[in-house]
Amino acid sequence: MTILITKMPRKVQISANDKTMNRKIKKIALIGNVAKGAVYITTGILTFLTTIDMGGQKAGKLSTIDYLEQQSFGASIVILLGIGLLCYAIWRLLQGITDPEGIGTDPKNMAKRTGFAISGIIYAGLGFIAIADALDLNLFSGNENSKSSFLTGTTGSLIFMGIGIGLGLKGIYQFIKAFKGEFLEPFKIDSLSSINKRKFIKRIGYAGLISRGIVTSIVSYFFIRAAINIKESGSEKLKGTSEAFFFIQDQMFGKYLLGTVALGLVCYGLFMFSTAAYRRYDD
Repeated sequence: MTILITKMPRKVQISANDKTMNRKIKKIALIGNVAKGAVYITTGILTFLTTIDMGGQKAGKLSTIDYLEQQSFGASIVILLGIGLLCYAIWRLLQGITDPEGIGTDPKNMAKRTGFAISGIIYAGLGFIAIADALDLNLFSGNENSKSSFLTGTTGSLIFMGIGIGLGLKGIYQFIKAFKGEFLEPFKIDSLSSINKRKFIKRIGYAGLISRGIVTSIVSYFFIRAAINIKESGSEKLKGTSEAFFFIQDQMFGKYLLGTVALGLVCYGLFMFSTAAYRRYDD
């Protein structure tokens, strides 16, 4: 009996600590989802405005950060956004490395967790760049020639090809998630009492994932083409999201296509807000 009495408080204490840790992780995820949503909504709105001749710009994530910095209180906004993106990075890295939701270790789920970790690294970089930019810190004051030489020849070709293939797989995954409705699983959608909320989350999720898949696939094409051109000519200008928008607009009915994709990215941003508000966590 004495052994049981001494062990029970210890067990309760561990459980309480676990709950505290889970609450902290959820707060980090919530802040991160809001920050990511803000980036996508701003990107989508800026791009859509160009299609109706009301200013704006075809902006990737870095261009969006630059745009926000130029506004009133821009530096403060960008610092807060950068902190939010770092929170999102931490959440993705935790999903990939510590697996707080018990996703699992079978090959399919390990691939999923690896994707989470890679996403975490990318958004960590974006968050640090945002904060450094707002504070006027020059992170790239090194030798430009050494950087450019690193991304030329066979080394550059392999790096760009690897990134291009990875982005291509990510683009395909966005379409699969939309087609299968996998993006609804974390919401426990049937548990939401409001039918209108269910419909809203489904619609913006579908639109957002499809638009994101289109843009990611085009950027993938740019990287793969860059890899081929580097091998042939020795150099190639790197292209990203903003160039993908130009690529879409150059197609037949491109202005309308670009406007649709831009609105889809706004939908994805709203979906991230919905994720912050309604997502359920398995812990």
